[in-house]
Amino acid sequence: MIAELTFQIYILLFMTGLCAGFVDSIAGGGGLIALPVLFSVGLTPQVALGTNKLQGSFGTLSASYNFIKKGVVRVDENLSGILFTLIGAILGAWVIQQVQAGFVEYLVPVLLLFVFFYTLFTKNLGDVSGSPKMPRHLFFLLFGLGLGFYDGFFGPGTGSFWTAAILIFLGLDMKEASGITRIMNFVSNIVALSVFIIGGNVMYSVGFCMAAGQIVGARAGSSLAIKKGAGFIRPIFLIVVFLTIVRLAWKTYFV
Repeated sequence: MIAELTFQIYILLFMTGLCAGFVDSIAGGGGLIALPVLFSVGLTPQVALGTNKLQGSFGTLSASYNFIKKGVVRVDENLSGILFTLIGAILGAWVIQQVQAGFVEYLVPVLLLFVFFYTLFTKNLGDVSGSPKMPRHLFFLLFGLGLGFYDGFFGPGTGSFWTAAILIFLGLDMKEASGITRIMNFVSNIVALSVFIIGGNVMYSVGFCMAAGQIVGARAGSSLAIKKGAGFIRPIFLIVVFLTIVRLAWKTYFV
């Protein structure tokens, strides 16, 4: 049963959006903060997920704009990534309505463990730009379709996978990788949000209240990430990936 939405609860929702936007704009994983609060006010799982996509889309848009405005990333260099992520997310959102996530739920914590330990033990990963291991357009073809599909199909950990893939295969620094990740997250979030809206699974009063906080938090977080660079982003990234692994593993293997 949904709680009465008092002024105090709206303040809680705004502050939750602010904190989620701050963390998500730096290292992803804002849903770890937002979803428990959405469940606590009585939203059903479907409505909580849809409302989370609504408020999260504002955060990724705010962070993306900040990264672009301050010259960390350029849209024209990432158009193919935007296109393929959009296509992948549409396909994933369609497929998940036909089948169940199934084995993906068991696979994702294992893959995130790889991301965590690779980032932890690869010296200077993301500190400075390195040599790319594949052409940019090929990278976006493969990972745009693949991670776009995954985000539309299942979703948790998408930002972590994007950041790790960009660091490993494009050789970019952590700051630019975070900026590109936010752009791609925004694209796939919009697709998923459209599916939830069509299904009537969004609570707009809650979503827009949290979105206001998301905009403020994402702007502050992305500004700090741009200013501080890899030394600031890396530990937060590792913490978020670790907490995502714990959350997903507990839900998948123990509940």
